[in-house]
Amino acid sequence: MRLSLTPVFLLGCCQASVAFAGEPQAADARHQQIVRAGERPSVAGPAEYFTGRVRVDPVWPARETINASGGLVTFEPGARSAWHTHPAGQQLVVTAGVGLTQEWGKPVQVIRPGDVIWCPPGVKHWHGAAEHTAMTHLAVTGTVDGKNVTWMEKVTDEQYAAR
Repeated sequence: MRLSLTPVFLLGCCQASVAFAGEPQAADARHQQIVRAGERPSVAGPAEYFTGRVRVDPVWPARETINASGGLVTFEPGARSAWHTHPAGQQLVVTAGVGLTQEWGKPVQVIRPGDVIWCPPGVKHWHGAAEHTAMTHLAVTGTVDGKNVTWMEKVTDEQYAAR
């Protein structure tokens, strides 16, 4: 198995360099590839962008033919992202638990498994778990000029509790 250190994984919820095992190389880019479960390491969501414990499981990197990365993000109870925007937007699909999301200037929304959230380009927002329940979502995040997120200030406890 070959290990590719490029492209750098840029999930909209977490910027982390992750080695992508099994990614197509130039010679075999025209053939179907399977990356087996467990071949990509989980990474912790960095404390500068998250409050509480967050785990990011990379699913696929952005590439020339699909200019969006995908990742499963699990927030432990009470954990949340900082306020942020995406230059090309982000689609979230809640897969487990109960979570919260908020667009700047609007009320906090409760999100549950099967809910699909569209975060339009440039719209300031945050997302995370409910106070007593973990939440996992699949994040599909578009990339513009190699960038897919702009991080801002952390969500305060008062903002998180305002529902």
